[in-house]
Formats: sequence, C-alpha cells, structure tokens
Amino acid sequence: MKRRSLVAGNWKMNKTTVEAAMLSQDICNHYYNDYDNVETVLCPSFMALKTVGTVLDYDKSDIMLGAQDVYWQDNGAFTGAISATMLKSVGCKYCIVGHSERRQYFGETDESVNLKVRALLTQDITPIICVGENLAKRDEGEKAAIDFVTAQISAAFGEVGSDEAGRIVIAYEPIWAIGTGHTATPETAQEMCFRIRERIAEIYGLETAEKVRILYGGSMKPENAAMFAPQPDIDGGLIGGAALEAKPFLDIVKAFV
Repeated sequence: MKRRSLVAGNWKMNKTTVEAAMLSQDICNHYYNDYDNVETVLCPSFMALKTVGTVLDYDKSDIMLGAQDVYWQDNGAFTGAISATMLKSVGCKYCIVGHSERRQYFGETDESVNLKVRALLTQDITPIICVGENLAKRDEGEKAAIDFVTAQISAAFGEVGSDEAGRIVIAYEPIWAIGTGHTATPETAQEMCFRIRERIAEIYGLETAEKVRILYGGSMKPENAAMFAPQPDIDGGLIGGAALEAKPFLDIVKAFV
C-alpha cells in the first residue's frame, strides 16, 4: 500500500517564542500546495507550542503541530511535567517520545516510552516513537543492532491494540551516525526500517505493519534527502538541525513529495 509521507521538524531546545513565530510563519509563507502530498509537522519547545499553533491556524495551513515529549500521568504533583491532555488543549496532533537525547540525558527507558505512547493514544495524539542503536551496539554486528532496535519496538508497543498500532509513527535514528563521522547509507537505513516493519508484522500482522509510517532520523539534510526518499520502507524524516530554517526544511519536504 502507498503510505503518505511524513516529515517532522524537531526544533529541540532552540528558538524563543518570537523566533518560533517567525520560523513557522516563514515555513507557511513558502509552503506550496504540492507539499500537501506530504504530512508536515512542526515540533517546537513547550514554550512555543501555543504561538506556533496560532500561526498555523491563522494561515489555515495543513501543517500539523507536534510536541517533543510528554508525561504519562494526566495531572497531579509532577512539577515541570506536561500531560497529553495539555498537549491536546493547544492543538497538538503528534508527539515525539523516546528520542535518543531524552534517553541519554533524562533517563528515558523503554518502559516510560510505552507509558507515554499509551497516554498519547488516549488523547488521540499520534506518537512518533524514536528507536536506534549506538556505535557500540552497531560494532557488535548487524544482528545485534537489529535485535536491539526491534526489542525497543516490542517494548514501545506493549499493550497497544492493533486498531491503534497502525497509526503510530516510528522514527529510526542511528545514534552511531549522528555527529560521529560515520555515515548511515540509504541501504543501511532501509534495512533497519524493513526489520522494524517486520517486527510490527510479527506482533500485529502484515496489514497493520503496512500502515505504520517509518521515518529516518539520522542527520537528514537537503543534500541527502533524495537518496532516502525512494527507499520502500522509509516514509519520511524526523529532522533536527535542518528544520531550524525554512528553506532547507521545505527542501526535505519536497524530496518526499
């Protein structure tokens, strides 16, 4: 089946509220109707969610609003946390969970990723689940890397029904290829994305697996996006640095049209 491509911009801890408004407006100003073939998502910081959402609503853009993280409890004494209910109230349609930086710096685990996934689904927010192996795991060999990533998939989808599983998005980010001097080729990325889909098929069946969109998140740029776009199991990108300016971000979107 033909899956609609998705390109999500993860702005990470960048852009003040004013800068976020300017960037989102710049993206809207240069967003063409042809891009509607690609589902486009902007994920600013929590501070800028409302502002960016207002820009997108005002421009009547088809661009969706996404968050960078969530906490799994709906409310309570959890200082600094943001719930799925809160994200829904400002118009979020997507939310990144399990990003490698959250795992590395903030102690994210497979168990907490699963709790977040289930919390988002209760609010009809689509999770973008990040998975990927580090250099040490990759150096153990391809099988070790595949086993590691597919185990992350199994854990993230725990207690998720087949009716909900098909709309979840996966982002494969090979940590070993980000800022290390090593390069993930389109073929390497495709192989892992195929294995991810294969694991989902083992859990839910081929029909559900064919619905799941799998993004590549390893330093995708305008210069290399066109090499990843034709791969049969790569349905878009989770974009970091290249999402911080309108032109390079939209050039990547264009590659998946």
